[in-house]
Formats: sequence, C-alpha cells, structure tokens
Amino acid sequence: MKPTSPADGRRVVRYSLAVLLLIGMIALVGPWLSPHDYQNAEFDRRLASPSVSEWRLFGTDELGRDLFVRTMLGVRVSLTVAIIASLVSLVIGVLYGAVAGYAGGRVDAAMMRLVDTLYALPFIFFVILLAAFFGRSFFLIFVAIGAVNWLDMARIVRGQTLSLREREFVQAARLFGVGPMAIITRHITPNLAGIVVVYLTLTVPQALLVESFLSFIGLGVQEPGTSLGSLVNDGVGQMEEASWTLLIPAIFLAAILLAFNFLGDGLRDRLGDRGQSG
Repeated sequence: MKPTSPADGRRVVRYSLAVLLLIGMIALVGPWLSPHDYQNAEFDRRLASPSVSEWRLFGTDELGRDLFVRTMLGVRVSLTVAIIASLVSLVIGVLYGAVAGYAGGRVDAAMMRLVDTLYALPFIFFVILLAAFFGRSFFLIFVAIGAVNWLDMARIVRGQTLSLREREFVQAARLFGVGPMAIITRHITPNLAGIVVVYLTLTVPQALLVESFLSFIGLGVQEPGTSLGSLVNDGVGQMEEASWTLLIPAIFLAAILLAFNFLGDGLRDRLGDRGQSG
C-alpha cells in the first residue's frame, strides 16, 4: 500500500478540524435560532416528520419535542462530557505515568501492577457500584470515564518517560541538583506534549463512546437533559415508525467519532514524519 504523503496528512487534519468546528458551531448557535424549546412537548405533533416551514428541521420525537434542538443539546452534552473527562484522565495519566517511568525499579513495578489490576475490573460492574453510591448524576459520568481512560495514558507516558530519563538534559539536571518532581514537571512532561496531544485526540472519541453507552443503557444523562447516546436509545424504539429519530443523532455521533479519529491519525502521522526527519 502506498504510504500517505505529508500533504495528505495535513489535509486530513484540516478537514477533520473543519467538520468538528462546523458541528460545534451548529450545536452552539442552532438552538438559539430555533423557536422551539428542548423541553416543550407538543403531543399533537409527536413523531412529526422533518419540516422546514415549521422550523422542525429534524422533526419531533415521541413526545412531540423538537428533535433539532434536542440533537444540538445532545452534541453539546456529549462533547462536554468527553472533552472534560479526557482532560481529567490526561492530568491523572500523565502524572502517574511520568512518576512511574522516572522512578523505575520497584516503584514502577508496583504502580504498573495497580494499573493492571484496574484493567482487570469489569467496567460495567464498576459503573453500577458508582451508581449505587452516587446515584444517576452527571458527576458519575466523569468519574466512570476518567477511571478508565487514564490507564492507557499512564502506560504510554510511562514508556516515553523510561527513554527520556536517560537523555542528556535529564542527566544534566540531576548533576545540578534538581529534584525528581522538578525534573518531571520541567524537563520530562514538556517533552511528552507531542505524543500526549495526539493520544488525547484519540481519547476523546473513546470517552464519547463510553458516555453514549452509559446514556444508552440508562446510566448516563437523565431526563429532561439529553445526549447523543440517549437520543440513539430513544430512536431505537421508534425506528420503524419514525426512522429519523434514530438516523439523525446516529449520523452526528458517527461524524464526530470519525472526525476525531481522523484528526488523531493525521496528527500521529505528522508527528512520525517529524521524528523521522529529525
């Protein structure tokens, strides 16, 4: 297979960013322009087909609520949850992995055995336990996603730190008496920025899928709020009678996932090209 050229990689990154920005702008501005409220139920207009003349661009759901406004709200909620949860997992994973990789030896072994143990825990069982303690709250989603996503980040950062700690600038910092935490924060962590940013763009769609899954099974966003996962779950029940209630949120979910994945792949290819040229 012919390898992708740097120009193709840049084009993929630009197109992916354009798709994400376009969806984000529509989700931000669209509900303000619509005359309908996401909670307003019109039972005489339930499962109405899309209509431009009535400003029902995506039709209505089973309660007569405007699907366009609810889909845009779902995009906002899903992206917010995914991005914030990914940032939380980024902070935890980078610090944990950097400390484990720099310390090495028994400390590294003990810290990574903890990661392996957490990997072995069933995710859905962990979420059910959290739901039993905290209830079905918005906070639960961040905790559940953050408790899983930081494990992969920690492994990647730990592997990079193992090689960085032997570099000349780290050895020089040790000779000048710089402490371990100062070396990690000032010298090692900044040199992880490239790979961390790339992996973050691949973590966001993973967090988005987890949020959608939790909402789909009823453990995520609760009524009257909504998310793309909740909308897909609602649309499944109306698929035969009103297919647009499933297709529209599913298309937005797929577009966001593909855009983030292509963005991450494009950034990873560009980082690899720079590494080879360097």
